[in-house]
Amino acid sequence: MKRVILPTIFLLLALGACMPMPTGTAQNAPSPMPPVPTAPPSTPTPERPLAARVNGQPIYLVDYERQVAQYQDALAASGIDIASPEGQERLRQMRVQILEWMIEQVLIEQAAAGMNITVSDEEVQAAVAQLVQDAGSQEAFQERLERSGMTLQDLQVQLRAELLRARVLERAQATVPERAEQVHARHILVDTRERAEALLGQIQAGADFAQLARIYSQDESTRDAGGDLGWFPRGILLAPEVEEMAFNLQAGQVGPVVQSQFGFHIVQTLERKQDEPISPEHRQLLQDRAVQRWLESLWNQATIERFVE
Repeated sequence: MKRVILPTIFLLLALGACMPMPTGTAQNAPSPMPPVPTAPPSTPTPERPLAARVNGQPIYLVDYERQVAQYQDALAASGIDIASPEGQERLRQMRVQILEWMIEQVLIEQAAAGMNITVSDEEVQAAVAQLVQDAGSQEAFQERLERSGMTLQDLQVQLRAELLRARVLERAQATVPERAEQVHARHILVDTRERAEALLGQIQAGADFAQLARIYSQDESTRDAGGDLGWFPRGILLAPEVEEMAFNLQAGQVGPVVQSQFGFHIVQTLERKQDEPISPEHRQLLQDRAVQRWLESLWNQATIERFVE
């Protein structure tokens, strides 16, 4: 398992980076994880106004505004004029992103509770110690902390949240196998069905597939290699129609013209392997997509109310 980079507000602001973007509410596949438990509904009151409510669990306005204030202080400390159009635009964007990030964190915490995943105090303290070591000294660490507008307690809360997030998302990554059926395929991409059918006719008459790909294919990433897509398991290609065709063909077969969002494809499967180790690059991509699908499923299944602009 690769080292997890903790995207806490402290670390992000110290590096001048941005908050991690939440997944949002895009369409998704069914979640491989347990359903999320819901908390009893909470009603906003003048004493404790809410920024949002997630499956009945409150996100208090004071906590949201504290996060926003920390980012605003860090912007000012980095030399950005908050009153300038650029500063106002960045702050506006971050107000939205911070709320969405806080909502997603609640969703993850709720899922973690359903999976009995926790983070101990000792693990949080070890993470703090690592940050102190990275800063070079206790004094340098304290200076960064103060510059970010955070207290040590704020940092510990953020570290616990990010450690929990990483641990939960590892469960989604673990759904990706280490071995799978794979195919070696190539394709030609053109913009009209008529041209694709004409090229297919030439291939069926004995023309060289790779040579036609070099001349006519509009896929610049594979054209010079004769349309070669290499070896891949399911779930890799950006055009699922091409992938499905490649897995439906036997070695050496050329399929009928297939349409995707990119245009019209001629696909040939060159080789097949039933049980092959997935390359590190492909496995990382599949893990990233598994995490994305699972996070999207949390958003889609949740009841979310927002009470701030």
